[in-house]
Amino acid sequence: MNREDFQKFIEEKYGVLPEYPWASSPSFAVFRHDNNKKWFAVVMNITKDKLGLDSTEKIDVVNLKCDPIMNVTTETGIFPAYHMSKTHWISVCLDGSVDEDKIKWLLDLSFELTGKRSCK
Repeated sequence: MNREDFQKFIEEKYGVLPEYPWASSPSFAVFRHDNNKKWFAVVMNITKDKLGLDSTEKIDVVNLKCDPIMNVTTETGIFPAYHMSKTHWISVCLDGSVDEDKIKWLLDLSFELTGKRSCK
């Protein structure tokens, strides 16, 4: 699944359009819940070395919230999150290295984990 297909899937399934909050990184897209404004996905174009890989080639990734007990960062194409909590977030490559159904499942999980309203 590539970036365009991923973003289209979010729009079709959740009715959410991307926001581009950073002028310095205009291609970075945030997807958030309407009700609580929490992010459930952040799509970025970063260099592979930011994921600990030995390359400065650019790659599209999505950061998704994930239960740390799942330990999915041992799987190909899934890494501890770039630029977010590495305990509760993961970076998933959008380059075909991760099965499309797996990406959709992780997105659903992230949507669910971030959709809960916080107690006041």
